Amino acid sequence: MNSAVMLLLGVAALACGYLFYGRWLAREWGVDPGRETPAYTYEDDVDYMPAKPAVLMGHHFSSIAGAGPITGPVQAAVFGWLPVLLWVLVGGIFFGGVHDFGALFASIRHKGQSIGEIIADTMGTRMKKMFLVFAYLTLLLVVAAFSSMVAGTFAATFTAEGAVDYAASAGNASTAMISLLFIGLAVAFGFAIYRRHAPLLVSTLVGCAGIVAVIFVGMNFHPFYFSNTTWMVIIGVYIAVASV
Repeated sequence: MNSAVMLLLGVAALACGYLFYGRWLAREWGVDPGRETPAYTYEDDVDYMPAKPAVLMGHHFSSIAGAGPITGPVQAAVFGWLPVLLWVLVGGIFFGGVHDFGALFASIRHKGQSIGEIIADTMGTRMKKMFLVFAYLTLLLVVAAFSSMVAGTFAATFTAEGAVDYAASAGNASTAMISLLFIGLAVAFGFAIYRRHAPLLVSTLVGCAGIVAVIFVGMNFHPFYFSNTTWMVIIGVYIAVASV
């Protein structure tokens, strides 16, 4: 199948899932667009703060689609493109989309709390503890797997004598540098939007230009040639700081 046709069919399927199946779910659950969310009801600019729709969409899109460019090609290489295409479309519409939509809806109807607190409220404290243990172990596995993949992408190649093979490691070092600069760019973007109240459109345009600049800098300046183990430690520290 021509890749352009495949892309168009995929976009059409996802659009139909959103417009028809998503709308049906919203009607069945009683979603009311006019009802205030906890961000407004309990607004304190700390735990509860309204987000701009475009920013909120960006956060959610990156959360649900972030692993796609990594897992999709890997799965396609193992199982072929057709099973993975069906998995993405059918699974995304009837499983992933419903899961995320349902979790968000349940959270909004429970003061914006996490799924653990929702379980405690609806099924009891014991079920909450069981779920948290399951979630912790699952996320530990996911974080370890992705950390290993990222560290492998960043890690330098060493010769038999233990010296860095700069020619073979340039691509990985460039990727690492770009990723580190992306973190700084994201912090600057958030500071401009939420602390300096910069216009979203202007910040987005500047941010896009910043992405281009970051890629240019990273491809031409990449001084970090660390081993896989060192990158695992750095990534672990970053994950701890970013999550807490």
